[in-house]
Amino acid sequence: MFHTSSSWFLLLLLLVPLIVWRMLATRKRSAVMFSSTEMIRHIRPSWKQRLWWLPPALRVGAIVLLIIARARPQEGRKQTVVDSEGIAIEMVVDRSGSMQAMDFQVDGEAVDRLTAVKDVAAKFIDGGDGLEGRSNDLLGLISFAGYADSLGPPTLDHAYVIGRLDDTQIVTERSEDGTAIGDAIGLAIEKLNTLDHDANRKMKSKIVILLTDGENNAGEVEPIQAAELAETMGIKIYTIGVGTKGRAPVPVVDPWGRRTMQWMDVNIDEATLKKVAEATGGKYFRATDTASLENIYKEIDQLEKSRIEERHYVDYRELAIEPVQAGAMALPPLVLVALLMLAGQVVLSNSVFRQVP
Repeated sequence: MFHTSSSWFLLLLLLVPLIVWRMLATRKRSAVMFSSTEMIRHIRPSWKQRLWWLPPALRVGAIVLLIIARARPQEGRKQTVVDSEGIAIEMVVDRSGSMQAMDFQVDGEAVDRLTAVKDVAAKFIDGGDGLEGRSNDLLGLISFAGYADSLGPPTLDHAYVIGRLDDTQIVTERSEDGTAIGDAIGLAIEKLNTLDHDANRKMKSKIVILLTDGENNAGEVEPIQAAELAETMGIKIYTIGVGTKGRAPVPVVDPWGRRTMQWMDVNIDEATLKKVAEATGGKYFRATDTASLENIYKEIDQLEKSRIEERHYVDYRELAIEPVQAGAMALPPLVLVALLMLAGQVVLSNSVFRQVP
């Protein structure tokens, strides 16, 4: 391409045929009167005679290249600079025994609460079913029952986070069972707080998504105290109460080893979960089925958006004065080639092809 304000110089190329005609016409006028050329008709022309056209061709070529150079040919290389401020998200998932309740469905099949959470949370991370995914965000994972356990630091390796989430299982040992909501929030705060010491990570905000189906009955930290600590550190908490209201089917094993379903009461401390969310500027949600759980994650996805700014630049190279890249080889600039051709024409015209009047 050529620079817009200089491209009209290409019209001068229309004069090149006139220059060539004028040069040839001048050559044809040169003649010597002689009675007969029959004697020299069979003499073979020398190499100088064969290459008489070389100096004029160099001159014409130089003129063409100088006209093209004056039109400023350019090569544009587009560059995109992406400046993004992501969000650090700690996903805190309840894996206590009550998460066995079979009151959710995935693809038309009845599943326990944790399986439904895994399915929807994976879409929240990676995208799918109306969720865009969190490609620019740091994601960490915490699971909890009677105690809280960190399954991975905040990372951009989302495949790793999803893998650890898939590996999370509902507790089976009574000694491990319980619902330590306060301890889980405290651990999430601790992990997010460590990001302040990493200057290479620009975080727009830090949030915790807490998902539970019970009441705080284990651990050392009260949920409200943990929420107050989060608020002082600028960490927002979204809480999700999981499970149908009233009663839910829970699988149990009878004395004969048979697996049966029993209906049990559902107890979620919604008042505490609301206070935790409100204290930090977050929001409380209630998920009674898979569809409502998906809608909750969609709403959080819209509320917490990463800031991504793209700046596009075009870097132009002036081919008239800069080397021209032809594959793996770099050719001289057009102006330099034109000057070399003019120099060659002058040297040849005044030495090898010098004409004596």
